[in-house]
Amino acid sequence: MAGKDIAKRLIGLLSVQGEDLAAEWADKVTGSLGGRVSRSEVERELREIYAALLSALGSGSVDGHDEAFGEVRALLTELSRNRAMQGFAPTETAVSVFALREVLAPALEGEDSDPQAYLQFAALLDTLGLFTIEVYTRTREGLIAAQAEQLLELSTPVVKLWDGVVGVPLVGTLDSARTMVVMEKMLQALIDTGSEQAIIDITGVPAVDTEVAQHLLKTVVAARLMGAECTISGIRPQIAQTIVALGIDFGDIVTKATLADALRHALRRSGVTVSRTAPQAGGR
Repeated sequence: MAGKDIAKRLIGLLSVQGEDLAAEWADKVTGSLGGRVSRSEVERELREIYAALLSALGSGSVDGHDEAFGEVRALLTELSRNRAMQGFAPTETAVSVFALREVLAPALEGEDSDPQAYLQFAALLDTLGLFTIEVYTRTREGLIAAQAEQLLELSTPVVKLWDGVVGVPLVGTLDSARTMVVMEKMLQALIDTGSEQAIIDITGVPAVDTEVAQHLLKTVVAARLMGAECTISGIRPQIAQTIVALGIDFGDIVTKATLADALRHALRRSGVTVSRTAPQAGGR
């Protein structure tokens, strides 16, 4: 049977039993989604796809890649993106297409059976189902990338510690991507606050290796090009031993054991006098 004949046969079945098939399709999909999307919403989405599918078949094509199925793919793109953002699994998204094959199978396999038409329609739905998974995957990847970027921003705060002094408390591993974020945010903070002293605190960095050291050095050099001096704080005994063992040379970069020590040093460099005041008797 030629493609146009098969398309005509499918249009006949989908048109004659349209209301019943669309309702049964919506029931199956709603059940597979566990009630997390309302029946009315599912039915609205599927009826739009159903109408677009009939229109596409009217062109005589049963190839889901054809231009005639452009509107179908556009509707499936919207559906897949919505499902991805709502947290559904890929299979829960693809079932919105594959369930139609189950609904139409009895009509194509009945007394007036048409195996070739069924196989062609099954292939068409396979193509459209795989398309929904591809769109779903791209959407999820985009969401994950956006969330990772947001976490990266949140994990690299730059705070004003004093007039002329900003601090960058680092927690976790320092890689190339994060180094760029740290560098950009710190340089912008230096400009915004007019600061000439910056403290990079690595108390929360679990380990310092050659790569991490190189990232720190790049950040310090970038700050110096902006006319600011950097102090690295949080050099614990274990990190100090690792730096020595690896032969890492921080050159003339000032390092301090604690953030408090680094802040005192930065304040002195800024011309601020820091003194310790003994507590008065009676807590006054």
